[in-house]
Amino acid sequence: MKITSVKAIEILDSRGKPTVRTFITLDDGSLHQASVPSGASTGKHEALELRDNDQKHHLGQGVLNAVANVNELIAQKIVGQDVLDPEKIDEIMIELDGTENKSKLGANAILSVSLAVTRAASHASEKPLWKFINEYYFNGRKPSFPRLMVNVVNGGKHAGWNFDIQEFMIIPKNVEPVKSTSVAAEIFQQLGKNLKKSNLSTLVGDEGGYSPSLSSNEEVFELIEKSALELGYTRNTNYTFGVDCAATEFYENGKYILKKTNETKTSQQMTEFYSQIGQKYNIQSFEDPFAEDDWEAFVNFTKMAEKFHFQVVGDDLLVTNPQRIKKAIENKAANAVLVKLNQIGSVKETVEAIKLALHAGWKFVISHRSGETEDPFIADLAYGSGADFIKTGSMSRSERLAKYNRLIEIESGF
Repeated sequence: MKITSVKAIEILDSRGKPTVRTFITLDDGSLHQASVPSGASTGKHEALELRDNDQKHHLGQGVLNAVANVNELIAQKIVGQDVLDPEKIDEIMIELDGTENKSKLGANAILSVSLAVTRAASHASEKPLWKFINEYYFNGRKPSFPRLMVNVVNGGKHAGWNFDIQEFMIIPKNVEPVKSTSVAAEIFQQLGKNLKKSNLSTLVGDEGGYSPSLSSNEEVFELIEKSALELGYTRNTNYTFGVDCAATEFYENGKYILKKTNETKTSQQMTEFYSQIGQKYNIQSFEDPFAEDDWEAFVNFTKMAEKFHFQVVGDDLLVTNPQRIKKAIENKAANAVLVKLNQIGSVKETVEAIKLALHAGWKFVISHRSGETEDPFIADLAYGSGADFIKTGSMSRSERLAKYNRLIEIESGF
């Protein structure tokens, strides 16, 4: 089945900022679309998200140039292509761009087409999206539901720096979506009730987690655990903790500056801090505990983390980039990778990153971005690839819940 037309438009993401949505029409008349998310705390090694920088249009955040690149450049190359070979189409776009970081066409332009083509291919093959992804990209690797990494409290750049840690997450033990979402939603709602009782804010951050003004990072864990216990859920039996430190955001001139406590710490002191809270609260997963180029700190922490069975997840460190993932594997700088489609800019390269992690025996986490859309593509990707975890925000805001609801649909046979 061939592509007959490609059309991109500028839409708005969950923060009200422009992003790209692309529509693919096939020669059977069917129409397929996909939308691209956008990050707030972005790593400098990510593929380029092309913005217009025209202050008269969306305060410089417009993506009309990326839209034009889809409609005027990419469309010319891929109309007439067989949609059942999306890897070939990705290769055409990557070659057309010709840069290391997709700065010519924009990763947002390329990815919008890549996602829409993959969705169109699943239609052409008469298979659910997760099944097409599983069979085409992963040679029938057993699909499986991921554990949820649910952001219940926001900090850092996502919530006005009320905490230094950007995300406090609960990770339900159960992987069946109906049950895991129930555990997470109940704890989230109980936490909200307890915040109200204490006259604390229940406003939410970019990813749907609460952003109360508490006295310390540690108090967050205490309050979440208290809320869970009131429902009969116990840490390590029903859920574990995870954190996204997003340490690049508070790293300056070789030091880590903790705004909450007005402290300045070295990499070694941060390692000691993480070790302390990790053991105290049995934190299973530490994402980006150090800045994106603090390789030595990552190596030392990963070595220490093995003793306590901590998972060390590279996000800004790795940016879903196969070359950086290879380096991290060689240097043992992490033991898990966060996978964000828009960090690398195509489904093909995202799959390459996942396969590198699998070959190294690493865990992998399929992830959303803080600026999201209603597109649930990553839910199908997580199940189809047999991901260990999915990270898609809190139990509030429809752009987050769309992904959880899609997992429930898959579990229910849709």
